[in-house]
Amino acid sequence: MIHALNIDSDEAIWQGILRSSVRSVVELKHLLELQESQIDWVENPEFPLQIPRTFIQRMEKRNPLDPLLLQVAPSRAELNSFKGYTTDPLIERDFIQSGGVVKKYANRALVIATGACPVHCRYCFRRHFDYAANQLADFQKTLETLAGDPSIVEVILSGGDPLTLSTSKLDAFVQHLEKLAHIAILRIHTRFPVMIPQRITPAFVEILSKTRLKVVVVVHINHPNEIDDSVHRAIQQLRSAQIDVFNQSVLLKGVNDSVGILSELMFRVFEIGVVPYYLHVFDPVAGAHHYDTSEKTALALWKKLQAQLPGYLVPRLVREVPHEAAKTILC
Repeated sequence: MIHALNIDSDEAIWQGILRSSVRSVVELKHLLELQESQIDWVENPEFPLQIPRTFIQRMEKRNPLDPLLLQVAPSRAELNSFKGYTTDPLIERDFIQSGGVVKKYANRALVIATGACPVHCRYCFRRHFDYAANQLADFQKTLETLAGDPSIVEVILSGGDPLTLSTSKLDAFVQHLEKLAHIAILRIHTRFPVMIPQRITPAFVEILSKTRLKVVVVVHINHPNEIDDSVHRAIQQLRSAQIDVFNQSVLLKGVNDSVGILSELMFRVFEIGVVPYYLHVFDPVAGAHHYDTSEKTALALWKKLQAQLPGYLVPRLVREVPHEAAKTILC
């Protein structure tokens, strides 16, 4: 339970930023002072455009190849179809249980808590996911599913992004979750500390610091330019509450597929108190083939990265293979 904290004003700030997100390529072009001849974007893509202004502020104006912009701008390349790129690359439909619970691995379960997200990353492997069909809003069913499987030790909140839920709703869920004696760890996967750092409020941090559960937060940073002072402050609030924070990145063509960028990224995330965790090889989702790099390229980059960084800064290079018992570690 949240104690003696007036959360209304903090909640209004981040929710206001979220509501004001840019949803039009015309506005995006205007904000970044780009000419029509410089871009090749789709105005009304199947996967809608959504970018917080807090993220756009970190982009370089008049640069159509800005690495932050490339992650979120809807390229016309999305309209092309290629063999092997599917709407459900991880075949999650085979693992979904009642209440949005996804059980793929031993001892842990992922909860797709919401379909909402602070940003629509164009390479998202769930960009085609049918959230409406999976009754994600019914946390009672979620908790019943988790309670019925005593083998589950760790619950992973995902989405969308679970932090789009209100602080009070997250508080209620955590309180119910910690009543399940077999649950020991709560892991939260979120893009909010990077996209809208204002979401990491004192009330939210208090929820995580007061629970009996061991809390782990996994953020998603692909490029060092994503990190500014506001991101650093958000991470520091989590770290000051003794919450472990890890980073996972996706290897993206044209964004971070160079040893120089990856090396700078790993140093930068460590500098702000985040541990490099995974470097994901691209999941072959339909509409995002233009971000893909070959596994051979990924391995070569990782080996160069290993030669440049101390071991504790080298993330594991992984691929998620459907129906495997764990992520496949390539290096």
